[in-house]
Amino acid sequence: MAAYTAVISLLQTLDQSNQLNISELFHDHSTEMLDSLRATAEYFQVVLDNTSNEKIKSFEEDIRVVVNEAEYVVEMKISEIIKGDSWTFGILQHQDMLPVVEKMDTTKKQVMEILSHDADQILELTGDSLIGASSMSDPMLSDQLKDDIVQGLDGDLEIIDKRLRGPTSYLDIVTISGMGGIGKTTLAKKAYDHLPIRYHFDIFVWVTISQEFRYRNVLLEALHCISKQRVIVNTKDYDKMNDSELADLVQKSLKGPRYLVVVDDIWSRDVWDSISQIFPNRNNGSRVLLTTRESDVAIYANTSSPHKMNLLDLDNSWKLLRDKVFGLEHDHPPELEEIGKNIAEKCQGLPLIISVIAGHLSKTVPKTLESWKYVAKTLSEIIASHPNKCLGVLGLSYHHLPNRLKPCFLSMGDFPEDFQVETWRLIQLWIAEGFIRTSSGSRESLEEVAKHYLEDLISRNLIMARKKRYNGEVKVCGIHDVLRDFCLIEAEMTKFMHVVTTPFSPAQRPNFRRFSIQEYFVDAYMLLPPVTRSIYCFSYLSIPSKPRIRLLPILPIYRHNPIIHGFFSSFNHLRVLIILRPYFRSFPLVITKLFHLRYLQVQYLGNIPESISELLNLQTLIRDGYSSEIALPRKIWMMKNLRYIRLRDANYLPNPRIDKNLVTGMPNLEEFFGLCYSSCTNEVFSSIPNLKRLTIHAPLRVDNVPWHLLDMSSSRKLEAFKLSWSQRFAWPMKRFGFPTSLRKLTLASCSAKKWEETLSPLTKLPNLEELKLKRCRAEDDVWRLTDKDLFRSLKLLLLSELNLKGWEASSDNFPNLKRLVLKECKDLQKIPTDFVEICTLELIELHDCTTTAEASVRNIKQEREDMGYNILKVYIHNSHSKL
Repeated sequence: MAAYTAVISLLQTLDQSNQLNISELFHDHSTEMLDSLRATAEYFQVVLDNTSNEKIKSFEEDIRVVVNEAEYVVEMKISEIIKGDSWTFGILQHQDMLPVVEKMDTTKKQVMEILSHDADQILELTGDSLIGASSMSDPMLSDQLKDDIVQGLDGDLEIIDKRLRGPTSYLDIVTISGMGGIGKTTLAKKAYDHLPIRYHFDIFVWVTISQEFRYRNVLLEALHCISKQRVIVNTKDYDKMNDSELADLVQKSLKGPRYLVVVDDIWSRDVWDSISQIFPNRNNGSRVLLTTRESDVAIYANTSSPHKMNLLDLDNSWKLLRDKVFGLEHDHPPELEEIGKNIAEKCQGLPLIISVIAGHLSKTVPKTLESWKYVAKTLSEIIASHPNKCLGVLGLSYHHLPNRLKPCFLSMGDFPEDFQVETWRLIQLWIAEGFIRTSSGSRESLEEVAKHYLEDLISRNLIMARKKRYNGEVKVCGIHDVLRDFCLIEAEMTKFMHVVTTPFSPAQRPNFRRFSIQEYFVDAYMLLPPVTRSIYCFSYLSIPSKPRIRLLPILPIYRHNPIIHGFFSSFNHLRVLIILRPYFRSFPLVITKLFHLRYLQVQYLGNIPESISELLNLQTLIRDGYSSEIALPRKIWMMKNLRYIRLRDANYLPNPRIDKNLVTGMPNLEEFFGLCYSSCTNEVFSSIPNLKRLTIHAPLRVDNVPWHLLDMSSSRKLEAFKLSWSQRFAWPMKRFGFPTSLRKLTLASCSAKKWEETLSPLTKLPNLEELKLKRCRAEDDVWRLTDKDLFRSLKLLLLSELNLKGWEASSDNFPNLKRLVLKECKDLQKIPTDFVEICTLELIELHDCTTTAEASVRNIKQEREDMGYNILKVYIHNSHSKL
């Protein structure tokens, strides 16, 4: 995996030289060498993507080293061109590139030689990893099949039982999906042994697929199950039959009776395609129960009603832990309940981990409060001490990943435990790290490819969607702690990343390129290697003279502090720099010398310097820190690779015309968070033609603000617009002109004479799907919609702290509304009764609204149920009522 990541990164760097339009400055021989490096890297990518010859695997470390060295030299050459160094008669010297080109060629020849000799021995890809894949199903889960102690599966079993014994006569494929260790096999076995199901079917078959699929083994396993229940042929004759004859025998054996076949632990669509043909459909109510870690496999097998298992809640986690330690018939010491629940909570609802910890507690003698507290403190160490039961089981999902997804998954270990990362941030980090590359001829952007990668990892139940938007889009991601532990071990073993949690000496300097600093780190700039590509700093950078003292939230660090200057100037090849601590009193100027930087997040006070424009490769700029208005430098318009700008408060963006003869722009900018109102001019918008998301702030002082027309109609790709301000003052609503491309709109603290004047123009936006109105005011107190006011595409409507008393509307005004949210609308008396006719409406939420509004929502819900419409969910929260 590390070799593959290095190859993709090199190809990204070579792509970058084309984007910067500097390839023509290379000497002809240098250009030929770049072409040679690209061809060799693309060859390595194909080989690593499609083969896992064991001899090739022994060369992966050599590939990683030589590719990293080649990228280092190429980056140096690009830097030298930009800086104007290393020139002779105006032509860049190429001698430095010759050794790495030769090394790449030598390694390529060695790989080609192995492939030519062993072409008939190419195996399925298993990847370089900590724990090898097993040909058997999960050993821990297999053990659990014999264990009758199961908690939290009653609801799941009821659903599966209903599907298996349902009235449909056709062959139904019932699917169970979920992450490794969540209890899919346990649930399937519970259903398999369930007495009502036993009485319902005539014949039962259980086959286990696992990662190393063998078609003949599956057929033999099925026949052995059948032969125990029915006499078919002598089992000794199976060895004489070919696969086709065995498949025919299985199919004939299942044609008469009503059968239940469990296909446990299936990993791919291709495997399902190869075995699904052996299950005959006799319209007699037969069923196939399928378990998988891959949600897309479950949906592929049957798109209707796939059953996805969830993690156990705290109550069931504690019950499972308690019953496995003390048994169903024995009470637990009362003094252990609190610490026991604490231990169960740390297992985060995963039955596999709960079972492992319960096994450890069962062997702990005596079972005292002190001994259980020690287990709570050392939970991670206990899990790590059972690699085959924990990390090995969960690692199977990682080993099954294609190479392109492995670095994206392992990157989740960059973040501290329980850290939740926004989807947009994760995608930009993957791009900056060089994990994402579009295929030749593809029209997809890097962001679109990265989104597909994320969706794939979520469907494989490796990354968890912590928060979702109303339309199902993932807003915030996370990872289970045990999977994070696996990431850390795997990343360390493959030299993908090193997480710094304790200080280390110069003699222990790790040979890595990516670092995540999650504890105090003394003299960091002296100990990390100069080839470092990524630094994630979640802890304070300690000053050597006071290594044991926590620094204040605002460090007395200035522009020329030697510690900070030494830290940053050591990493000329840095691509990602995230410093959440400390705060800087001013922007560290030395950062602007990091030419290859692509992603920068730093907390500081004051303005961004003009020299930021020297970061020609920068894609993402995030400024955190205390609230303050700043003026962006004029030269920011020269940063053509910027994609994301996220700043605090209202930030002034100067006119894009730096001088009369030079017109610049940011053609790749897609999001600007924190632009001040006064900078929203036609000239600015025309210079960022691909802007998709914009958030503007009011200035801190709103007196005598020139409220000019904010016309965004020329921003034809703008999808999301937000006015963000917490104080109450009036934005003149008539001053906005929105583009028809807008899909999401949030307006805060707007004012108008009438609600119709404020909101009727928004019906002209044909693609508007989300509308959020916060703290808006009108001189009248009733929002009346006419027959012409049609929000045709609106799916989410949020009204917060409005001065509405009445709302007159019909279902025709919101024909596609899915979710209605009202917060602190303390004067609104009711929701329009005609909303009962909006058949798309799925959820109504009320937070701190009037009792009469609550009553109107309950009436709508009851009417919907009486009419037989789809179920409407209602959530009401305030101090006196909750439904």
